[in-house]
Amino acid sequence: MKVVDKAWTRAVGVASNSKARWIAAGVAAVVLFSGGAAVGAVLPDPTRSDEYVALNEENTELDESLASMEEKYRGVRGKYAELLTDIQDRERAVDSERKEIEEREAAAASAQEKVKAAEAAVKKREDAVSGAEAKQAANTVAEGTWTVGVDIEPGTYRTKENVGSSCYWEITTTGTNGDDIQANDIPGGGRPSATVVEGQDLTTRRCGAWQKQ
Repeated sequence: MKVVDKAWTRAVGVASNSKARWIAAGVAAVVLFSGGAAVGAVLPDPTRSDEYVALNEENTELDESLASMEEKYRGVRGKYAELLTDIQDRERAVDSERKEIEEREAAAASAQEKVKAAEAAVKKREDAVSGAEAKQAANTVAEGTWTVGVDIEPGTYRTKENVGSSCYWEITTTGTNGDDIQANDIPGGGRPSATVVEGQDLTTRRCGAWQKQ
């Protein structure tokens, strides 16, 4: 009987201690929760603080400044695009004018070359005419006495125009002062001719000019 009582007493003690511990834990939890709620009720709202308000206003100002800068950037970018387009248009206009100038210069150079070619052709003709005139002058015999091989070339000479009845010509041996007459004539009209060689003199009076044939 005593043994049963001791076992019962021990079991009741253990149960009592466990219950006490559970109750103590519950009380502590209630106290902690209540303390947290009290602390939460006591702490101030951070969104109402001066620092928060100042930071919020500063952030708003920064946003507005950023928006203004973005607007200015878009404006500057638009002006830059317009300026770039204007520059490109001017460059195209300058290129077009440069091409026109180059074409005009090329046309002027071509015209100048044609002028030079024409001048060269004219000079060539003038030289040819001058040469022919010079040759004709050298082969033309006027009135007088001429020594063949010295004053005139050997060959056949003919009057440039018809002669009158007073025309007289003669061929004499050079150095005889006209005493050795080899041929002479008073043609009286027409265009007479005479052939002379070196060692002879040709004398012509009132016959006009003679030309070598």
